[in-house]
Amino acid sequence: MPKFEDSLQRLEQIVDELEKGNVPLEQALKLFEEGVKLSASCRAELEEAEGKVEILLKQNGKLQATVFDASAEKPQPAGKK
Repeated sequence: MPKFEDSLQRLEQIVDELEKGNVPLEQALKLFEEGVKLSASCRAELEEAEGKVEILLKQNGKLQATVFDASAEKPQPAGKK
């Protein structure tokens, strides 16, 4: 199974090729099918990672959802900005 980053990069290449519009219909359909599969795979990996993060964020037996803010040093509690 390809790594998430590799799948995402390939998906971006497919989108670029399809957006150019220079691909014959049969090839476009094959690229689209590959893109759909890659998208589903990436989504599944992200959902699995999200589940792991939620487990790690459990505190005192209760799930405490936090919003990730790359500009802040600490995650902010959900609902606060």
